[in-house]
Amino acid sequence: MTAETLTATRSRTGTRGLATLVRSETTLFLRDRGNVFFVVVFPTVLLVGMGFAIPGMRDPITDLPEPWLGLRAVDLFAPLMLCVTAATAGLTTVPAYLASYRETGVLRRMSTTPMRPQGVLAAQAVVQLVGVAVGGALALAVARLVFGTPMPANPALAVLVLVLAVAAMFGFGVLIGGLAPKAATASGLGMLIYFPMLFLAGLWTPGPLMPDVVERIATYSPLGAAAQAMNDAWFGSGLPWVQLFVMVAWAVLLFTVAARTFRWEV
Repeated sequence: MTAETLTATRSRTGTRGLATLVRSETTLFLRDRGNVFFVVVFPTVLLVGMGFAIPGMRDPITDLPEPWLGLRAVDLFAPLMLCVTAATAGLTTVPAYLASYRETGVLRRMSTTPMRPQGVLAAQAVVQLVGVAVGGALALAVARLVFGTPMPANPALAVLVLVLAVAAMFGFGVLIGGLAPKAATASGLGMLIYFPMLFLAGLWTPGPLMPDVVERIATYSPLGAAAQAMNDAWFGSGLPWVQLFVMVAWAVLLFTVAARTFRWEV
């Protein structure tokens, strides 16, 4: 068999192997009801709970200028749920899965097959991206039906922001999952980053209502930048060039470091 034929054979095998991995990862994801809940359902539950439980969430805003004047606080939280979905997948499920695969020797055993261990990363990315898309779409559909929340003024920008937010959050997940010795450690480290990220994204205080100092700091955090850019996409307040650059910079930095430090074996 020539070198070209061998390469082609391994390529075809790798392609089939990737499809098999995606199916396997999908099955594992769906069996883990906790992950399904937090990635797909939690943003919607959080939005509905905040919308009905917190006083004033459905009252019009009267002390802010355009484009925020007349909106309700719940309207500001709806686009934020897309960022929450990206952060939940990237900081809670991705690192735990990757660390557990290395801890149990899955990555080591895969190194002896035509599908290299990197295939796990690709399969995880596909499954988690679908989970983020479904979770975000569910949150927006419920926000529209239950609260009458407006949809984005610039849908293309909203999609771009979501893609960059996912890239940055998954960068954190791969970095943590590639270094943590155990799945439990990876989960703990992810949570340590998760809640400060949600704070800077405006989960407790929406971006337009944030103190100026906190808002400036949030601009240079990946999820804070995503939330601010998502608001611009939703309510038509311009192109958030700074926030887009911040997300790209974080994604490039995190994946570069992850590629250099990722450990395939314990």
